[in-house]
Amino acid sequence: MPSVLIHNIGLLATPMGDKALCGKAQGDISFTEDAWIAIEGEKILAVGSGIAPRCDEKIDAEERLVIPGLIDPHTHLVFGGWREHELSDKLRGIPYLEILKNGGGILSTVRDTRIATEEELTEKATDILLGMLKKGVTTCEAKSGYGLSLEAEIKQLNVLRKLCEIQEVELVSTLMAAHATPPEYKDDTQGYVDFIIDRIIPVVAEKELAKFIDVFCESGVFDSAQTEKLLKAGKEYGLLLKCHTDEINDIGGTSLAASLGAISCEHLIKCTDEGIEALSNNGTIGVLLPATSFYLGADFAPARKMIENNVPIAIGSDFNPGSCPMSSLPLAMQIGCYRYRMTPEEVLSAVTINAAAAIGMADKLGSIEPGKQADLVFLDADNLDYIFYRFGENFVSDVIKKGRTCHF
Repeated sequence: MPSVLIHNIGLLATPMGDKALCGKAQGDISFTEDAWIAIEGEKILAVGSGIAPRCDEKIDAEERLVIPGLIDPHTHLVFGGWREHELSDKLRGIPYLEILKNGGGILSTVRDTRIATEEELTEKATDILLGMLKKGVTTCEAKSGYGLSLEAEIKQLNVLRKLCEIQEVELVSTLMAAHATPPEYKDDTQGYVDFIIDRIIPVVAEKELAKFIDVFCESGVFDSAQTEKLLKAGKEYGLLLKCHTDEINDIGGTSLAASLGAISCEHLIKCTDEGIEALSNNGTIGVLLPATSFYLGADFAPARKMIENNVPIAIGSDFNPGSCPMSSLPLAMQIGCYRYRMTPEEVLSAVTINAAAAIGMADKLGSIEPGKQADLVFLDADNLDYIFYRFGENFVSDVIKKGRTCHF
């Protein structure tokens, strides 16, 4: 098997290990000057500095900064249409739940997604993923939840499976049929919960279309009792647990999901001290979405308090057509740095090793170490601070995924 040497790396910056980092360790980044990386096949063979081993092929990093491939642990990638017409409502301060009640929000996207063909959804998502790849994202979690019927949820998940075959960003799928109550079950949310449990979860599990199940536990959406029922049903079918919690109101979802063994709770804008304690005690990762707070003019999650209380933090884009129509993880990183007051080192861990842990892949992704998958990003920068200081810019020059150079 041919080996590849990446040499003349100006600075190599990476977290270390195979599990999420929390507390002070979240900011522990290994920096190596004049570094090299030896790759064999899809994996990293060795990492060092100074004299490098002989390999079949050489790649000159030209003294660039090299970091692990970025991992976006929270997206709603596959959907029909857009929702730019809601922008003026949001600027006027109309709450999201009111927009949803009036037939907008998720339900607007549900209509467009149901109408769209698999081919149309695949083409749209492929273009979006290429843009993400150009910004250094090599792995991406993607949720369903814009179908809200058996057929349309399966269609979204089939698209995600197809995307794994035709483009370079590695995808992890999440079933989120419990994203909203569809029109067919208006005023009968419990009936829809039962439908998800009886009809959707078994089919998704049988076809192995998703790794995770997620529920929008929120006022006016799914309450804590319904969330518990859904998560337990998913767990019985072998799905790992995630949960949208504390985005608008705290209704107990964070403590509930953490106690059930959720790998992550996501959003957490309104997370209380009790919720933070539950996350910390259960080792649940807080997936924070700063670009959503920015776009909606909402509060920002209490990231510093979470870090101080040993909650491992990951950062995602939350790319979706309604509350965050932005697919740039680097911009989310920069917003997180400025508004969460997280250091560049903490943010790097949040989008590499902690994001990998949030999708159950920290043993394989998230750091530049022997045995890990060779997912690397080359940046036109001398140091890590620079890519946060120059916010809004894209410094990615090259991306390597599974040991192979990606072509933009």
